[in-house]
Amino acid sequence: MGSPVQQLALVDCNNFYVSCERVFRPDLARVPMVVLSNNDGCVVSRSNEARALGIKMGQPWFECKELAEQHSILAFSSNYALYADLSNRVMSILSNFAPRHEVYSIDECFVDLTGIPKLREVSYAMRARVGQWTGIPVCVGIGPTKTLAKLANHVAKKHPRSRGVFNYNALTPAQKANLLQHIPAEEVWGVGRKLTKKLARHGIETVHDLQQAHVPTLRAEFGVVMEKIQRELQEIPCIELREIQPDRQQIIVSRSFGNMVTELPVLQDALSAFVANACAKLRAQSSHAAVIQVFLQTNRFRKDLPQYMPSLAVPLPYPTNDSLGVNRWAAALCERMFRPDYQYKKAGIVLCEISPVTQRQGDLLEPQIPCNERLMKALDALNQRYGRGTVKVSTQGAYRDWQMRQERKSPNYTTAWDDVPLV
Repeated sequence: MGSPVQQLALVDCNNFYVSCERVFRPDLARVPMVVLSNNDGCVVSRSNEARALGIKMGQPWFECKELAEQHSILAFSSNYALYADLSNRVMSILSNFAPRHEVYSIDECFVDLTGIPKLREVSYAMRARVGQWTGIPVCVGIGPTKTLAKLANHVAKKHPRSRGVFNYNALTPAQKANLLQHIPAEEVWGVGRKLTKKLARHGIETVHDLQQAHVPTLRAEFGVVMEKIQRELQEIPCIELREIQPDRQQIIVSRSFGNMVTELPVLQDALSAFVANACAKLRAQSSHAAVIQVFLQTNRFRKDLPQYMPSLAVPLPYPTNDSLGVNRWAAALCERMFRPDYQYKKAGIVLCEISPVTQRQGDLLEPQIPCNERLMKALDALNQRYGRGTVKVSTQGAYRDWQMRQERKSPNYTTAWDDVPLV
């Protein structure tokens, strides 16, 4: 007998950011609303009511204001601390349903239900428990591969008769073919709009077309990634479940500023915050970096302003995860690139050539490597206990000009004592 068909479930939170805002505001249950990106720029999450009114994902908010006023659409600034906390609670609940699972993103989790009886009942139990314990609605799609589990989840969301759960494996071959013939190719995980246009030129418009396409032609035109997608659609697993996330090989921290920045100390203050965040991520995975890159950007959407987008990368004297040492290099690179005649809208740092802290190349000319390991451990412990940014380096947080614009931000209901709801 062959191995049993894999029963891979994708549990996806519905309109996650919007759902998080509604957990503590039940009065918003049927109100059209959206959540905006950094600096309240674009729509990154929308309720079903807002979608029905014509609000598009990724649409700039200034384009929506007239429609929002006409239909009383509410807008909230992104509250990342709240979303991350509720996401952790959802993932913790899902981990109790099966020994193998993969947290794929802040609002998605793959759960391996292979060998577990009564899949439909278990799926509804997951939905009910997450909804009862966190207030977040989820849908469950089950398939033999990750790609088909994502498609099954798409069906679970779109068709009310599924009641939030759809099992692709339970269909007959004829039913599977009929279903895939009615789903556009752009709904396939990893395809998207750009590839959809190229696929259409080859007569591939539906998921069924992609599943049955000529393999050599597909590989020659689109490469091995598209071949893997096709094999996944043919129920051949090519994308494994990753229970342990691999260490990052590159860490990028950047942000658009709430206001234009024209002064060097303000830019250095922003970079200091980015360094603290990046180095904390390095230490969390017990790694250090050997190269730092710093970049600055003016507002490329402002054609009336002069443009300047410099970038510099240098190897560090020795691999490190020390926030103090990396911050000195970031400040020096920023000073070297800074030109006073420009208005800066964004900056960021990149740490690369990352390796485990146990792998360190000695230096005959500088055998004693400076180390603030105990200081960094104390800093991380305090920030973990009392909140990120509680303890900072001296150059961090002196200026507010660059901080994100969050004029519509809700309280941090679960991550700050002062914002805990009162009953």
